[in-house]
Amino acid sequence: MKKRIYAFMLAIFSVFFILGGKTVAADDTIDIALDSTYAPFEFKDADQTYKGIDVEIIDAVAKRAGWTVNKTFPGFDAAVNAVQSGQADALMAGTTITEERKKVFTFSDPYFDTEIILVTTGANSISDYSQLKGKVVGVKNGTVAQTFLEKNKDKYGFTIKTYDTGDTMYTSLASGAVDAAMDDKAVVQYAISQGQDLAINIEGEKIGSFGFAVKKGSSYEYLVEDFNTALAEMKADGSLDAIIAKWTGESTETSNSDSKYGSSLTLTGDASAKATPIKSSYTIVADSSFAPFEFQNDAGEYVGIDMELIKTIAAQQGFTITIQNPGFDAALNTVQAGQADAVIAGMSITDARKEIFDFSDAYYTSNILMAVKSGSDIASYEDLAGKTVGAKNGTSSYAWFEEHASQYGYTLKAFDEASTMYDSLNSGSIDALMDDEAVLRYAIQQGRQFDTPIAGEPSGEYGFAVKKGSNPELIEMFNNGLAALVESGEYDKIIDNYFSTEDSESSATTSTVDETTIVGLLKNNYSQLLTGLGSTVALALISFAIAIVIGIIFGMFAVSPVKGLRILSSVFVDVIRGIPLMIVAAFIYWGIPNLIESITGNQSPINDFVAGVIALSLNSGAYIAEIVRGGIEAVPTGQMEASRSLGVSYGTTMRKVILPQATKLMLPNFINQFVITLKDTTIISAIGLVELFQAGKIIIARNYQSFRMYAILAIMYLVIITLLTRLAKRLEKRAK
Repeated sequence: MKKRIYAFMLAIFSVFFILGGKTVAADDTIDIALDSTYAPFEFKDADQTYKGIDVEIIDAVAKRAGWTVNKTFPGFDAAVNAVQSGQADALMAGTTITEERKKVFTFSDPYFDTEIILVTTGANSISDYSQLKGKVVGVKNGTVAQTFLEKNKDKYGFTIKTYDTGDTMYTSLASGAVDAAMDDKAVVQYAISQGQDLAINIEGEKIGSFGFAVKKGSSYEYLVEDFNTALAEMKADGSLDAIIAKWTGESTETSNSDSKYGSSLTLTGDASAKATPIKSSYTIVADSSFAPFEFQNDAGEYVGIDMELIKTIAAQQGFTITIQNPGFDAALNTVQAGQADAVIAGMSITDARKEIFDFSDAYYTSNILMAVKSGSDIASYEDLAGKTVGAKNGTSSYAWFEEHASQYGYTLKAFDEASTMYDSLNSGSIDALMDDEAVLRYAIQQGRQFDTPIAGEPSGEYGFAVKKGSNPELIEMFNNGLAALVESGEYDKIIDNYFSTEDSESSATTSTVDETTIVGLLKNNYSQLLTGLGSTVALALISFAIAIVIGIIFGMFAVSPVKGLRILSSVFVDVIRGIPLMIVAAFIYWGIPNLIESITGNQSPINDFVAGVIALSLNSGAYIAEIVRGGIEAVPTGQMEASRSLGVSYGTTMRKVILPQATKLMLPNFINQFVITLKDTTIISAIGLVELFQAGKIIIARNYQSFRMYAILAIMYLVIITLLTRLAKRLEKRAK
């Protein structure tokens, strides 16, 4: 009997370790471990793909070096441990090169010089460290920022509060739980670009550089040489600088004189200055269908040049805005009536409008252009005689057509929206139209079958406007923000997103759905959440099924007449219950491969899902063993004695008399333990497994919507646990 039990246990654990071994890839496949929630270096975007500086650099290096790479994103700590334990071959995770780390890793040449910087909310400006006296400063635990603050806290008299993740730190900053926070400059800049109400008023502290790394003394040190060679080429041809500029808006080599679009603007704003908002929030109105300046994408959100400019300027200058898109005419009337504070709608600056509005510096120089349906025989204005042409009411195009109507003999039809005007040309209701050149080019790029047979007409410049004599601070903030965007290169980046003829995403970092609402979060991230939910449920069901087997075995051992089995059960239960689940998971996932390597010299990595199953199975199995023991001992001992006195064997008595009664007593506790196991899956995220909780954290790292996302996660866990609990109770009733 004992031999069979031992053989059975050995078989179970053998299967775990066989399945847990990492699938050996081809010799030329390199496993790269990256962080998972460190925007803008690596993060999962709304399209469910990982993006960022590190991702693009390693892809570019791999292409130049001829590597075939497999990228995984377990999180920073998990990535570091994965390389040390042989789970991965190399590390690319925004890793600061330090003397301590050089003892463990071999680093490449630096690919990014990092700074740490103090950040506050927009309304809580701190421009000198001395202003931190008596205040609380947040920082992520274990970072160089924490080291800097610890070194200077007595000097400046502030208190430090540490956090495990950036999203909780920034949430605390927004809620006022801390007065300031310190983080990597690139991370703060990215957060600001995503619309966070953050302000930087102190120069950053240069603290080191990021490097690519492999385990010191490993067979993969040649990767560092390959990386350095490719990195040198990327620095020389400017591609490294382009990647960094794409995600941070900064470039170490590109100056304002290289500005592609911004150099044509006449700017009066101070790029380093910020005006003071007078209102807590400003209402900005815009057109509703004037692509590429403002239009609705497939997700129903308004995007475009105007939308990105005003949002980015508001974030850079530290004022809050609400945007409405009533249409061009309605937008102008709304501002004149005092129902809105300003308008940004691709509006040309004219002398007539200057009598009604105060304009900012021009943010775009425009031409107007005539378009006809592809295949039309209209090749000049003279060919318009007797035809019908269209233009949007109140625009430069409409004014030009109206001025020349008698000269060329056409009929002019006014439209309120560009989309209906374009549809009218497509359907033949009008023979030609005139619109802003950028709008027409964008429409053609998006598939409109139009031709532009005539060169464009100069139409002036576009400006941001307020009602004359009102909100002068808005104009000042817009001008300062526009100057800052041009200086940093962000202006050109925004324009390029919509004018570039190359195949590219229209926006590298911005979601196409408003993620500031629960509905928007669900709509934009449901696929990622469902994938995480699937992993959670699979992890819970598989591990609990195995835990029942383990629990029954050790529960039976606990009541066995054989003393050795009782001792074995007691040791198993005490050890597993005495070690936190997170440590059990970490030991299985990282510790065992290191142990095997130290003994055999060969690495035997374990899959993260299998490691999670093993950890949860052992943990739940220990508790189930106690449930089984308690259930059996709850059956009156007289029944065992009576059965044995009748000559029935111990095994038959347990199977036929004791266990049927004990099972009914155990079922409620089994259900409770299953619920606990499902909740415990969140702990497994510590080893990098992307279950539901980790999926939510990844989303938060991108959009900083921690409150709403955690609310969604709480509801999802509540629903799935309630449903599974009711199913278990129904099975319990059937078993009685």
